[in-house]
Amino acid sequence: MDCAAFKLRFGIIGTNFISDWLLDGAAEDPRFEVTAIYSRSQDTANAFAAKHNIPYTFVSLKKMASSPLIDAVYIASPTALHSEQAILFMKYGKHVLCEKPSASNVRELNLMIEASRKYDVVFMEAMKSTLMPGFGIVLQHLPEIGTVRRYFASYCQYSSRYDKLKAGEVMNAFKPELSNGAMMDLGIYAIYPLVVLWGRPFKVSAVGTLLSTGVDGQGAVNLDYEAKSATILYSKIADSSLPSEIQGEDGSIVIDKIQSPDRILLKHRNGMPQDISVAGRKNEYYYEVKEFIDLVQSGSRESSVNSHMNSLIALEIIDEVRRQLGVVYPADKN
Repeated sequence: MDCAAFKLRFGIIGTNFISDWLLDGAAEDPRFEVTAIYSRSQDTANAFAAKHNIPYTFVSLKKMASSPLIDAVYIASPTALHSEQAILFMKYGKHVLCEKPSASNVRELNLMIEASRKYDVVFMEAMKSTLMPGFGIVLQHLPEIGTVRRYFASYCQYSSRYDKLKAGEVMNAFKPELSNGAMMDLGIYAIYPLVVLWGRPFKVSAVGTLLSTGVDGQGAVNLDYEAKSATILYSKIADSSLPSEIQGEDGSIVIDKIQSPDRILLKHRNGMPQDISVAGRKNEYYYEVKEFIDLVQSGSRESSVNSHMNSLIALEIIDEVRRQLGVVYPADKN
């Protein structure tokens, strides 16, 4: 089928900046068409629809899920709502692209995966970085650094919402009832590529700082694999400009930003650094949309990179980190 002739009609759940960013990237794929927006508020839905030239608005999730106006949905609501919303849309035969983290915990994610198989629809976690060309270049050049011994990733970005928390105002980013916190927001960007590379670790050790709301503000995680290990740093209460790195016996690969790999350096142990960055990439959100539409168009039901298993293992690790730190969500008690 001609890619230009194929259109996948999307509904959007969530009217925040992440939906804006996704739509900017999706516009670069001619097969993407946004036809509907959901919000609890009609005024908010109207404003977002006008901003992005979206023809239909909904204030009922069930009405949008059952509507013949959409083929797929992009879910960018708070994490605590992902599972229920995704399963609802899958029941009505809609394909689901779900913002990361895909769910509050492994239990919820298993229900989502079961629904995707039962209703024969695509379900994919919208982890952009592992589908970007920079990560593909890392995979391509990995054999050149010899036996790999260590993965190090850092994503520490001070949040203005933390200033508001210190002033007594609790924003969504730090609310346990929404299944939020630094690991869910930033740490997952360091964990997911590791899982794509090495799979499930046999040991996870975590330390961190809890905030007054009970969620994590930052953390450090060590993960043990056979003959190699990984260290992850993440924070919403401190800044860092540290790059990430995969270290091997013959050299290393240095990644500027694990959450959006652009500048990639290959450093041979006995040679000059080589810039292996990809030139002229598209919008960073384009690649997850392309992968998702490719799956729908081809009849496949699961990404080979952002696979159900990789998403499950990532959440297994996050669940264990939260257990060790003492971060508990209401969703864990259901």
